[in-house]
Amino acid sequence: MKKGIGIIGGGQMAEALIKGFLERQLFSSENIWVSEPILERREYLMRNYSVKVTPSNCEVVENQELILLAVKPQVMVEVLEEIKFKIDPEKHLIITIAAGLPISFYEKRLPLKTRLIRVMPNTCALVHKSISAVAKGTFAQEEDLNLVEELFLAIGEVVKVEEKYIDAVTALSGSGPAYVALFLEALIDGGVRVGLPRPLSEKLALFTLEGTVFLMKTLQKNPYEIKAMVTSPGGTTISALEVFYKEGFSGIIISAINKAFERSKEIGQTFS
Repeated sequence: MKKGIGIIGGGQMAEALIKGFLERQLFSSENIWVSEPILERREYLMRNYSVKVTPSNCEVVENQELILLAVKPQVMVEVLEEIKFKIDPEKHLIITIAAGLPISFYEKRLPLKTRLIRVMPNTCALVHKSISAVAKGTFAQEEDLNLVEELFLAIGEVVKVEEKYIDAVTALSGSGPAYVALFLEALIDGGVRVGLPRPLSEKLALFTLEGTVFLMKTLQKNPYEIKAMVTSPGGTTISALEVFYKEGFSGIIISAINKAFERSKEIGQTFS
């Protein structure tokens, strides 16, 4: 493990990683450098985590060899233009968590043979329950990939994938918390519709979701098997499922994930 890390961008995902790094004791606070343009955000990160903060992206690159790019795709070109002359391919390892931007996007804008790792975590990193997919660039080594895997284990689980799968990962797990939240919202509203007080409906829905996931993991059963366990002949569950089938519930979800997949690819083409 390297002595420190530099993070360009001080948003929520960066904060989640900082918390994970400190709790896992992967880095000490004085060896975490964060560049962030907003003064209030810099002060917040310094006050709560005692990390080093600066408005300068170049200062972060000059002081750390391990660099995490945690900015939006829309500003990535500007950031890379700013730091590219500070990057030493023999010294620096670059990690990006920006959605949609392929490794080729970075390799065209950074010095030749820059080592790059692309990562797609999700918002569950805020509670250290992310699932992060990691893929290595052309010049990255296996040891680089292993190091990044160790870093992102600080916020949840990690899977190693080929880069060709990252857009699909983005569509499924990257955006997935929003889909689950929408489904939970509908479950809660459904409970209210049939007369439950909203706080009670929220508790029932949340525990049902958590319990179902735990049941699948513990019993090692697939979704069809769990559904069969709950569904009795002529009962309430099959009556509800009939509505889902008629309204095309599964097809809607599949189409939505495919739409997110297409959008992720479009982002890469837009900024390439």
